[in-house]
Amino acid sequence: MRIHQHPILDFGERKTIRFSYNGQTLEGLEGDTIASALHAHGVKKLSESIHLKRPRGFYCAIGNCASCNMVVNGEPNVRTCITPLEDGMDVRLQEGKGRIR
Repeated sequence: MRIHQHPILDFGERKTIRFSYNGQTLEGLEGDTIASALHAHGVKKLSESIHLKRPRGFYCAIGNCASCNMVVNGEPNVRTCITPLEDGMDVRLQEGKGRIR
């Protein structure tokens, strides 16, 4: 799911960053947001609608909506589309308005 070659952009070498997603160890790259690292691993569901529990994923990708809210390092409602990935982060799906799943 990650673009490795592009006709205009040069991605260069980037450091590998390890993080956990719902207890599973994954890797991202330096410069990734949490959501982009998850997307590169094929994770499309970032949250659920509060009332009907419908899956939500990337929508605005600029932090204006709440479709990518997740629990990061124990803090609920983190907008993962604009939050840079850091080594050792604990990322989890959240239920409703901020319960850890």
